[in-house]
Order: sequence, then C-alpha cells, then structure tokens
Amino acid sequence: MKRDEGRKGVPEVQLQKVLEIVISGVGGQGNVRAAQMLGAAAVKAGFKVRVSDVFGIAQRGGPVLSHVRIGEVHGAMVSAHSADIVMGMEPMEALRAVSSFLKVGGTVIIGTRPVYPVEVNTGKASYPALEDVMKAVRMAAGRVIALDPTGVASSVGMPMAANVVMLGVLAGTGMLPFEPDHLRVSIREHIPRGLEENMMAFEKGLAIGREGAAGLEK
Repeated sequence: MKRDEGRKGVPEVQLQKVLEIVISGVGGQGNVRAAQMLGAAAVKAGFKVRVSDVFGIAQRGGPVLSHVRIGEVHGAMVSAHSADIVMGMEPMEALRAVSSFLKVGGTVIIGTRPVYPVEVNTGKASYPALEDVMKAVRMAAGRVIALDPTGVASSVGMPMAANVVMLGVLAGTGMLPFEPDHLRVSIREHIPRGLEENMMAFEKGLAIGREGAAGLEK
C-alpha cells in the first residue's frame, strides 16, 4: 500500500499490505494510550490508520484489546487469525489475543509479569503457570520477544512507562513501516510529564526489540 499522497514533505514509500497489530492488556496498564501513540506516529509518517479499543466489564483491571491497522484500511477491527503482531502487556491476556488474532508465523511481544484478576486474588480461580503460558505462545508464534516491561520501566524511575517500553520493543523489531523518530515525537506529544524518563524507557525497549529481531529472545 502507498502512504497517503498529497501530504507535503512526506516521501512516497510502499507498504506491501495492511499491517495488523493487536495490543492486549488489562485496564490501567496503558495499552490504550500505547495504541493512540502508535496510531499518531503512523499518521505523522503519512499512513492511513484505524485504531479501536474493546474494553472488558471493568475498565480498570478488566481485559482491554486495542486494534491498530496501518495502510489502506477501512474496517477498524483486526480479523481473526490475521494479526501480524500481538503486543501483550500481560501474559494471560497476551495468550488470549494470540489464540484469537495472531496469524500463522506472526510475532508476539509479551510482558511476563502477571496481573492477577480479582477471582484469582480471592481464591475463586487459578492463574496458569507462566511457563505454560509461554509454551503455548511459542507454539503459536513465529517469533517471541518476552520481557518484563514494568521492570525495565522501573529501572529508569517510571514504572508506569511499561507501555512506552513495549512501544520501543515494537519499533526495534523493524516491523513498523516508519522510523522510531515518529514514535519519539508521538510520545513527547502524548506524555508531557516525566518526559525524560519516558524517553529513556522507549530507548531501553528499542534496544530489546533490536536484539529480539537479531534472534536473541529476551
């Protein structure tokens, strides 16, 4: 697909198809904001983009899915088993998104720190072992980059920047049809507070993504 023509100063490049991305997590993890920043970066790069969010029963603590479609798109939702990338902020929610949306051979960026739902905390349900979740994800995906984004964000003094870390990882894979600078600009516009820490978080994620793209699973 071509970028939108008629945007002054934007070079014409090719996107061979629509890039389909699903971002999963639970309320409060910032995956909706991550989708907004990603979509804004794509627009800045001259692409058409559709972003939509699907919330669970509880906005904070409940499951949240964000669909990001970059290219000559019309519908807002990623179809079943057609996502090129699943970016999961939370392990179990990542697995759910993988099972529903990831295409064969797709890429998964997965946060490994569980967020236990109320039912688990009250003993009414159990959470599967992380090893089992990761095994299932690896069986379904062509490539997996696993990390603890909250831990990475905490290392720069901003635990809430886990979503920015994940955007950095995504940019580092080289799968986005635009340069990381577009995301850097988008982050600056969307997160005015703690900007220095957020930019550090993005750069750390970028390095992890580049290592993952080189075949070093994190």
